[in-house]
Amino acid sequence: MKVACYTHSDAFEILQPQWNTLLEKSNLNIIFLTWEWQSIWWSAYRPGELYLLTVYDENEQLVGIAPWFIETTSDKQRTLRTIGCADVTDYLGLIIQSELEEEVLNALVDYLSEQNELINIVDLCNIPERATFLPKLASLLQEYDYKVTVQQQEVCPVIELPTTFTDYVQSLGKKERHELKRKMRKAEGLNDSIQWYIVNDEHDLNLEITQFLELMRAASPDKEVFLSNKKNLAFFNAIIPQLYKQGWVQLAFLKINEIPTAAYLNFIYQNEVLVYNSGLNPNIVESGSPGIILLAYLIRHAIEQGYKRFDFLRGNESYKYDMGGKDTRVMNLIAYPNATESITN
Repeated sequence: MKVACYTHSDAFEILQPQWNTLLEKSNLNIIFLTWEWQSIWWSAYRPGELYLLTVYDENEQLVGIAPWFIETTSDKQRTLRTIGCADVTDYLGLIIQSELEEEVLNALVDYLSEQNELINIVDLCNIPERATFLPKLASLLQEYDYKVTVQQQEVCPVIELPTTFTDYVQSLGKKERHELKRKMRKAEGLNDSIQWYIVNDEHDLNLEITQFLELMRAASPDKEVFLSNKKNLAFFNAIIPQLYKQGWVQLAFLKINEIPTAAYLNFIYQNEVLVYNSGLNPNIVESGSPGIILLAYLIRHAIEQGYKRFDFLRGNESYKYDMGGKDTRVMNLIAYPNATESITN
């Protein structure tokens, strides 16, 4: 195995033809590791020095990508992180051809061990617990005298979707089932005054994105502050159209009396729905819970489309559990060079 390190952003252009092809061969094929997400995130934020490692086999075929960068903190510590870490990206990891995972990890760790003078801390965030590389990487780092900690960072509640919406509703707890039925009956009682839709090619995407961002700002003071950051706004305005072109965006709205009231920005990837962000008009209350109603419509739509999972992504907000979400864990790996202890939680 041969490892090459890219330190300039033209790496994304060079690797574009092979990036997603390799991702499709990996054990962790997630939207946040696609070329589109990774390249746009880097273009928007650039929080440090690019340190993107690629691994090639004996036939010079690309078999691994470690999309990393080095961030220098105020106390001069140089920390190795994953592109996308951590706020606007929910899952991260390594892109490795599945049958070569151990060989690629060995090559990466061996390369890192020779770069100890460049890196003080390895801090890899947002790794889903299903990532097969995680325990192998932790073990290898320990073998190279790193002190390794693997611990739970957050949770992502997920619904494993049944074959019918009736079965989904029946799977909820008694209280949650009653509340959902009550809210949906109330919404249905509004008749023609309530409507919902998913943006498609008949809509003006730019106008729909603007409408979504307005509802997102209105939803909470935290989201308003988030979107007041120029880098965050630039990222959203770049990532939504790019992923929409790939057929990976589900932008949905609920209107009451023609007024945009609730919205969801979801991703459709690998037969799953990922609930990425939302917006809400707090001044429209006729339906009681417009966000929950739209969410229920989207779950029903997902079941009708045959999707297998409905992933609420990071965060333990109570509505996710009310709608039937079950926790999956998101892990964080931290490693310090030239140590002998390892801690795994």
